[in-house]
Amino acid sequence: MNIITRLMRDGLSYFPHIDVLNIIEILIIAYIVYEIMTWITKTRAWTLLKGLLIILGFTIIAYILHFDVILWILGRIATIAVTALIIIFAPELRKALEQLGNKNLMKIFAFDNKAITDDVGESTIEELVNAAFTMSKPKTGALIVIERKDSLVNIEKTGILINGIVSSQLLINIFEHNTPLHDGAVLIRGNTIVSATCYLPLSENMRISKDLGTRHRAAIGISEVSDSITIVVSEETGRVSVALGGNLIKVNDSEELRKELSVLFEDTAEEKKSSLWSKLLKGRGNEKDK
Repeated sequence: MNIITRLMRDGLSYFPHIDVLNIIEILIIAYIVYEIMTWITKTRAWTLLKGLLIILGFTIIAYILHFDVILWILGRIATIAVTALIIIFAPELRKALEQLGNKNLMKIFAFDNKAITDDVGESTIEELVNAAFTMSKPKTGALIVIERKDSLVNIEKTGILINGIVSSQLLINIFEHNTPLHDGAVLIRGNTIVSATCYLPLSENMRISKDLGTRHRAAIGISEVSDSITIVVSEETGRVSVALGGNLIKVNDSEELRKELSVLFEDTAEEKKSSLWSKLLKGRGNEKDK
């Protein structure tokens, strides 16, 4: 028994002392690695990663078998490969940085979340549903982006200022054929149509079906760099779809779209209510009551 105890004690002595900060650091690194892997699987980098793993396996074999010439060549190539990868995947890196930059840190410390962004009301959801399926019948193409937590001010600046209350009639008129505002996307913040003819980044995801047009690629593209919800009406088929988190979801009827939007914006409202400052202020209020 003493031998086992001594062996366990000696074995543990080889491990460094781990405190709370080390655990936090490990969790942060694990989260960053997870986000990077998630990002890689959604871009062309996933195909590249598989190729790099093959090269890595080949390098290990060359090292074991002492293929010195091959190792020398691979070593020289590696010095250039890093720069080449940055150039080749510049668009993906730009999107990743855009997604990071769109995170509005002020929302965490906001005294009043409504000062930053208004909640999407039930009446607005109803107007969006009516507009989408009214335009679906005559196959009027539409692209409606609804801002959530991530700021889309950069997208707003690419369009024409509207600042009108959301209504199905206004949306239908905007996307009507041969009207000055029908090209591009409409941006909605809260219960307001902020701007029209907005330019959206196109998705470069290689897994997207080639049957999808520019409008659908733009919807997926903006959902890749923000948490926005985008409603798309196809000009070819009249099909209504929703883009969220880099995915395109087909909607069968108005009731399904209404339920999906209600759930999504209810979740957003709940997240906003749980901001750090709101909790602190609530705690202080309870202390005063006591």
